[in-house]
Amino acid sequence: MKTKRLIFAFVGSTIVLLIAIVLAIAYGSVKVEFVKVFQSILDPSVLTDTQFEIVRNIRLPRVILAVFVGSSLATAGALLQAVMQNPLADPGIIGVSSGASLAIMLILLVFPVYAPFLPIIAFFGGILATIFIYLLSWKDGINTLSLLLAGIAVNAMLGGATSLISVLNSEKIQSVILWINGTLAGRTWADIRIVVPYTLIGLIASVFCIRSANILLLGDEKASNLGINIHRTRVILSMVAAFLAGISTAAVGVIGFIGLVVPHISRMLVGSDYKVLLPFCIINGGSFLLMTDTVARIIASPIELPVGTIMAIIGGPFFLYLLRKKRFS
Repeated sequence: MKTKRLIFAFVGSTIVLLIAIVLAIAYGSVKVEFVKVFQSILDPSVLTDTQFEIVRNIRLPRVILAVFVGSSLATAGALLQAVMQNPLADPGIIGVSSGASLAIMLILLVFPVYAPFLPIIAFFGGILATIFIYLLSWKDGINTLSLLLAGIAVNAMLGGATSLISVLNSEKIQSVILWINGTLAGRTWADIRIVVPYTLIGLIASVFCIRSANILLLGDEKASNLGINIHRTRVILSMVAAFLAGISTAAVGVIGFIGLVVPHISRMLVGSDYKVLLPFCIINGGSFLLMTDTVARIIASPIELPVGTIMAIIGGPFFLYLLRKKRFS
């Protein structure tokens, strides 16, 4: 019965992702009929020249990037929740994304000559933020609650530093204002070629973290009894999460709450076993960001809203719901 449920959930999630892809390609300032979207896979000539240009060079890169970024952020959130043994952990809440964001803002506004190295710099920004969080929470070992609270504090500090850099470079801020709010607009095939290889490396690395994540769920005492170095395991999982979050932030800016919402929804579907949970986070993260981005494009048409803004509107109440549920459960 459990196997049938998993198969049903997997098929359902895959169908949702495919529907999200079709909707994202079809809807926008220029609408393309669903039938033509499917037909164009085998015969691109069914599209007019304008439609082909829009689908091929504007919407398709955006769709691919949304799938990979959503998968990365959801996976990063799931790993951090294992590290902190807390369903409220998320790269955007505990400071990992803020570290990457601060590093990127420094490059874009102060040292633009290093812009070609943005993904790597974002990764190191996230790693440094993670190290800072561990140093603040360390006292004869790591307490998961202290780790979460330190992360929230670091997130606030790094957010303040990012705002300070923005104010000091106000004459340049207009060029990065959309990125600050998180957006997939204007992404091209060049962005895909840069981001996707890094993302694939991070997602593959996350697969090798499945066993460690499951062991951490047993609790520190049981994990130690199994001969696991829990502190080293937490650091490794945090580095993989920081890599995924940093690359995603470099690609599309700050998009919060995907790492919070998607793992929680996936747990409701398939449970907490990371052998199943992580693949579902990868699928559902892509479809969730893609659907949110489609809503952001059409809800105030012809104005296109940043997807990060829509995610904040969705994720904020969801975070409060989880907080209240955790407190009273």
